[in-house]
Amino acid sequence: MSEGMKLQLGEYLVAQGLLRPEDLAWALQIQERTRERLGQILVSRGLIRRLDLYRALAELWGHPFVNLLEEPPDPELVQRYPASEMQDAWMIPLRWTDEGVEIATARRPDEALRAEAERRFQVPVARFRITTEWDIRQVLLCLFRSDILAEATYGLYYRRPWESAYTVLTSLQFAVLSMFLLSLLVGLVWAPRFTGIALNALLNVFFLSGILFKFIASLVGARYERMEAISSEEVAALREEELPRYTVLVPLYREAEVIQSLIESLARLDYPPEKLEVLLLIEEDDKETLEAAKAAHPPGHFFFVLIPPGVPRTKPKACNVGLFFATGEFLVIYDAEDRPEPDQLKKAVIAFRKGDPDLVCVQAALNYYNARENFLTRMFTLEYSFWFDYMLAGLHRLRLPIPLGGTSNHFRTDRLRELGGWDPFNVTEDADLGIRADISGYKVGVINSTTYEEANTQVGNWIRQRSRWIKGYMQTALVHSRRPLYLLRRLGLRRTLGFLLLIAGTPLTFLSAPWMWGMFLIWVLTGTKGLDPVFPPPILYISLLNLLFGNAIAIYLNMLAGFKRRYDDLIPWSLLNPIYWVLHSVAAYKALWQLFTRPFYWEKTRHGISQWTHRQHV
Repeated sequence: MSEGMKLQLGEYLVAQGLLRPEDLAWALQIQERTRERLGQILVSRGLIRRLDLYRALAELWGHPFVNLLEEPPDPELVQRYPASEMQDAWMIPLRWTDEGVEIATARRPDEALRAEAERRFQVPVARFRITTEWDIRQVLLCLFRSDILAEATYGLYYRRPWESAYTVLTSLQFAVLSMFLLSLLVGLVWAPRFTGIALNALLNVFFLSGILFKFIASLVGARYERMEAISSEEVAALREEELPRYTVLVPLYREAEVIQSLIESLARLDYPPEKLEVLLLIEEDDKETLEAAKAAHPPGHFFFVLIPPGVPRTKPKACNVGLFFATGEFLVIYDAEDRPEPDQLKKAVIAFRKGDPDLVCVQAALNYYNARENFLTRMFTLEYSFWFDYMLAGLHRLRLPIPLGGTSNHFRTDRLRELGGWDPFNVTEDADLGIRADISGYKVGVINSTTYEEANTQVGNWIRQRSRWIKGYMQTALVHSRRPLYLLRRLGLRRTLGFLLLIAGTPLTFLSAPWMWGMFLIWVLTGTKGLDPVFPPPILYISLLNLLFGNAIAIYLNMLAGFKRRYDDLIPWSLLNPIYWVLHSVAAYKALWQLFTRPFYWEKTRHGISQWTHRQHV
């Protein structure tokens, strides 16, 4: 639209009583800074309704307006064309006429648009009618409902089945596991002492390797400032007109309690609203959340995307539907209870511009705003501080695969589509995607920004969440170890070992810990010598090292994380880390059971139960 048309639009809206003169003046000042369309500014800033804007544009452009929800297009005609192309072009065929096809569009019709429409649809264009982007999205989601759902659910599996968790165990993996269990059973019957020593040695050496791996990675992270350490001066130097369009995906399910605080948190993002697109991904049958979202009256750059019901009902499936509709150059995932730091999106933009072209994702740190509520929230906060402030930084410095967190992952949208989006059958789709990106030759980085979440306050809720995470690590380990030679070729020996120790090692550590604790407690309480045969001196020393060194390191690293975040009052709680580990083991055995009984079941974590949830984070 020309500058004259922009002024004409504003004057028309003022003349129609749809816009105040002072609001127009303010919007034009914003336009000078952002170089965005005036209409987009007016809608995103809440100065005018989208419907009123496009009715006005229809009048100015000299074309009739059409409400696609009241006058839906011919479904047989629309379904002749790819949905993605119609969304990219913001055009959709309505119906046949004697002169050709009638086209609904959210763009200004001119000869160039006519030529584009005839090229895309391969038919003469009879006339244009004006509609809104929102209407076009809703029609596409309605008419291509089954196609979009099938792609969101099975797209990765159909294209690259070896990367999908749809198959829990391949035939080869099942055969290897069966042979191992059979050999173990035979060994315990025919050579119990030798088998006991071998099994004990294997567990203890693996346990020690996992401890040393995390300790070394954390020390490297402690000495290393993140690669993408973005300064406040760099953020301030950004020019709004140069900022790219950004898509924010927010998957929601039974989140009515936190909708209002979510919208307020996202409204605090320091990013021009007219360059933002927030897609609230709401399950179609979740009427309570949808009504709460409508009642919150979100700004004009918020869109509701209703996710069709289907199995599995998972966050990654919803995100894949959102990815289909995303129009931003970059894309970020936030959870319902998230409170990102206001400059996070700008830091991500700078990180991508400073990074290599193969930098596909940058991860912001996660932490908790209700850290001091009870024992669980304190331990959760120390754990996350260690993970995001030290462990991820160390993994990046050592150039090892980085499993992403579930939120605040910022992507190049086109690269994310190349990777196939998220795996709906993996319940830690984020960790899987990080590993998949690394195997595909892309890089994952971290940025010095934090998103604050609600830490679990209830043991049952915590175990549901943690068992899902551990089950997802099990799935990810099984998926990416299906082709071991391919994995070695893509990652090399060192990075493959790093992947195995972190992704496979974490659940195995939690599963093996109770057996080691149990043997120790039996020895302490009874003074028995019956365990001596399976603890020859070398294994005994490794086991003692695991008991003393392992717990000491875990406590030390949590203390270190407390110092870095200046959570001085939480540091003494690090001494209770062994109790926290017991909960992990409970969750791990639940995860193992569900891996074979309900592999794709997504256990819902309740949000909004903390007394701090609706308070402003400072």
